[in-house]
Amino acid sequence: MTRRETRESAFKMVFESLFRDDTVEEIIELADEVDEITINDDVIAMFKGTVDHGSELDNIITQYSEKRSLDRIPKVNIAILRLALYEILYDEKVPMNVAINEAVLISKKYSQEADVAFVNGVLGSYSRSDEAKE
Repeated sequence: MTRRETRESAFKMVFESLFRDDTVEEIIELADEVDEITINDDVIAMFKGTVDHGSELDNIITQYSEKRSLDRIPKVNIAILRLALYEILYDEKVPMNVAINEAVLISKKYSQEADVAFVNGVLGSYSRSDEAKE
């Protein structure tokens, strides 16, 4: 399984978790039943890490989303942004520019056209911040 496939499977699970009150384990079980989502240790780790740090990631999204409050951002974009920020902050193997590029690619596939620029803009603003440089 490629890193991109791992990321996309984790994205789908993060997105699903935004609509359900299920536990992380229940979401993993549901995802395992779906043929479109491949589950392995890397996917589970990425999904759990993103969910576990959700509040922190949402604070960053809110801080760098100048025109939209979190409750006005489509859930698909929240899932993409959370996953990208999780990789930037907690996965030392993924360079920031790669995480941003991958988020833009996922956005092009699953979001509206205007949302691609939004996702890129939020992550770009974060990447230029003093916080990201630390």
